[in-house]
Amino acid sequence: MSARRLTLVFCLAEVCSMTGFATFAALLPGFVAEWSLSGTRAGWINGVFFAGYVAAVPFLVSLTDRRDPRHVYLASAALTAASSLGFALFAEGFWTALIFRALAGVGLAGTYMPGLKSLTDHLGGDRLPTALRGRSLAFYTSTFSIGTSVSFLLAGALAARWGWSWAFGLSALGPAIAFLLVWRGVPPAAEDHLPPVQHHALDFRPVLANARAMAYVLAYTLHNWELFALRSWIVGFLVFAQAQQAGGALGVGWSATVLAAALNLLALPASVLGSEAAERFGRRRVVVGVMLVSAATGCLFGFSAAWPFLVVLAVAALYCLTVPADSAAITTGAVAAARPGQRGQTMAVHSTIGFLGGFAGPLVFGVVLDLGGGAGTLLGWGLAFASSGLAVALGPLALLWLDPGPQRREEDSGPR
Repeated sequence: MSARRLTLVFCLAEVCSMTGFATFAALLPGFVAEWSLSGTRAGWINGVFFAGYVAAVPFLVSLTDRRDPRHVYLASAALTAASSLGFALFAEGFWTALIFRALAGVGLAGTYMPGLKSLTDHLGGDRLPTALRGRSLAFYTSTFSIGTSVSFLLAGALAARWGWSWAFGLSALGPAIAFLLVWRGVPPAAEDHLPPVQHHALDFRPVLANARAMAYVLAYTLHNWELFALRSWIVGFLVFAQAQQAGGALGVGWSATVLAAALNLLALPASVLGSEAAERFGRRRVVVGVMLVSAATGCLFGFSAAWPFLVVLAVAALYCLTVPADSAAITTGAVAAARPGQRGQTMAVHSTIGFLGGFAGPLVFGVVLDLGGGAGTLLGWGLAFASSGLAVALGPLALLWLDPGPQRREEDSGPR
């Protein structure tokens, strides 16, 4: 199978597997009203998805160093479909929502990074030219944003027509299609893609001792803190900003969920262009610059709700460009820093620690929102987004502290 076709299959499967990813976030204002959720409780439901991811990803991704990642992917796609269907049939409040969103996070843990591992294995791993490998990873990781946007769009459209139960139930069809795409479109892994086992699958000490890899892991954690706080709360913020306008008009003919989907699509060109810039100007330099700009924009964004709505959308577009622009470059940096036979484990650590940020970001956002006066106040939204901006501002410190930098790269990198 050609590299182009294989990449296309995995990208399509990723979009399909994520149809239920943003359903709760897209319908958040309705759930807050129907279930009487505080900002903190809503933050827990948003965040527990990533807690489920973090709990499962060390085992599932490390397993791909010993087993065909395709098998992990298929089982996890089935679980993802079941979690959406379960939410549709049985969720009736805070605690049941927690259970099914956590299971959905486990499903993502077995599809997102194992899919990336399977793609890199089939494309030849380190035998692939660096620029081409980075471009393939950039397309795959940036497809995450398309999946997010599709999820927002479907949730808004389906819930408006049939209610939230149908929105969740029909979103289960996506992972089922992803299962079929990978089952039929991805060949089994060759035996030579599975390196000799030198350590226990869950012994992460070699990866934790790899300073270059850990620099990108920590940067990824803070990146996810900001990214998933934004994606979890963007619809609620746009609804609040709409209410601040004269007559409550959006100023455009789109609903908040459609706007959120459109804004999330900006992540695709942002991530690809960020990856290309990293190859040309230096990965660390680009990631540090993007994170600092994103931090500054985040500290401003929440306070923009009282401005004319088209200005709000302009700031939102800038923020939705800067937040994901470092994503592919960070992940490529972690993969490039992996030592022989440790790519799966490195990606497991990258996801495990990295998605702790995905859990903490939405939760801390909700707590700060409550402390600032709640979802009906400008101060609450301003402080909540500023908390995410301040978190991502720590990312450059991790890179500058742990990454040896270009002047020492050759002597420190060793055989890879």
